[in-house]
Amino acid sequence: MSGFAKPLKIALGLIVIAGLIIVPMNFNRYGLFILSQWAVMSIAAMGLNLTLGYAGQVSLAQGAFVGIGAYAAAIMTTHGWPLPAAIVVAIALSFAVGWVLGYPALRVQHHYLAFVTLAFSTLAFLVFRNESWLTGGIYGISNIPRPHIFGIATNKPLPFYYVCLGSLAIVSLAVWWLIRSPWGRAFMALRENPLRAQSLGVDTRRYTLMAFAIGSALGGVAGALYAPLTQYIDPVPFNLSLSLDLLMMVIVGGAGFYFGPFLGAMIAVLLPEWLRFTEGYYLMLYAVAVMLLLIWSPTGILGILDRYLAERRTKAASALRAVAKSRLETVQ
Repeated sequence: MSGFAKPLKIALGLIVIAGLIIVPMNFNRYGLFILSQWAVMSIAAMGLNLTLGYAGQVSLAQGAFVGIGAYAAAIMTTHGWPLPAAIVVAIALSFAVGWVLGYPALRVQHHYLAFVTLAFSTLAFLVFRNESWLTGGIYGISNIPRPHIFGIATNKPLPFYYVCLGSLAIVSLAVWWLIRSPWGRAFMALRENPLRAQSLGVDTRRYTLMAFAIGSALGGVAGALYAPLTQYIDPVPFNLSLSLDLLMMVIVGGAGFYFGPFLGAMIAVLLPEWLRFTEGYYLMLYAVAVMLLLIWSPTGILGILDRYLAERRTKAASALRAVAKSRLETVQ
């Protein structure tokens, strides 16, 4: 059975990818917007998962980096710059600010670090709201253009959905490579036991800063896509609630699992829409569902699957040991 596991995973992945490409062709504008939002939030959640799930650094500032990327893209594209250039600037700016924000993580940990990042998130929101000469203040920035990709306009919802989906694919491959590289192993060592990692030669100072910087840069990418997706931004979407939503996506999906952000973003973005038939009760049902899930499985949905697979492996190993023991007794 194990020989078919890898081909089965590949086949399932191809089916999901094909579904994401083909099925939305029949969706209306709102359905495509929701799917595009899922792709954008998945990118932001992947950044937070890298910082929190793999490196073990608590952050409540990911929403602020989405805002930084969104405003960088909005300002540049409304002044005639192409979106790829705006994404590069959003990545560089978010990376630099994330690197600086990582310095408090060298001195404080856990809930103290959460308060530091919370303060930064509040500061960023105040800058977005009050520095009207740059951000437009409470009036925001409107008429944000969508790009032309290889001469093809993406003004309509379906083409821009493919832009978001393609960006998600590129980021996913980059993160897949990163977590399997020496950097990814260093992040996990930093999460499990910083003192042991340092004793083994891991530069915990540098990797702590890199965890914040790379995670923040992915938040900037998500923001640079969010701006042309909505074509209007103001400070309200980038307040603390966005950071808390992203944190919930990572935890509900499964912190430290590669597919956790995808699943968590799907639940956070799509589940409220599926519950709208309950009218005024859909947010209450959504909150209750999330609370019950975290009570039952604090490690998220993928944590349930991981425990199930671990139990199966344990039972299989026990069965093999029992068979080996019986054969040994027969020989004796």
